[in-house]
Amino acid sequence: MGENHFGHWPVLLYALNLLLAAIAYFVLQNLILAAHPADSALVKAFGSDIKGKGSIVLYVVAMAMTFISPALAFGIAAIPALWWLIPDRRIENALKQH
Repeated sequence: MGENHFGHWPVLLYALNLLLAAIAYFVLQNLILAAHPADSALVKAFGSDIKGKGSIVLYVVAMAMTFISPALAFGIAAIPALWWLIPDRRIENALKQH
């Protein structure tokens, strides 16, 4: 992206790459949760998974924004990365309670 001065195609492909990784994580997580009973601590810990679903939504929004403002689209795509830097303690807390 830097070599192309944040052109819309490189930013779009970057957001697409991040979107595909987020979808792969979402599918893997759901397959793991499907292997556990609905009342298990793991299933309860994940709950609605706002971070995972929100990441997918933000990557799609970033892809749409690339044709309006590639720099803004990159900023939107960076939000989930920064969001995931905050430790997710759902599993840890569920195991402590269980």
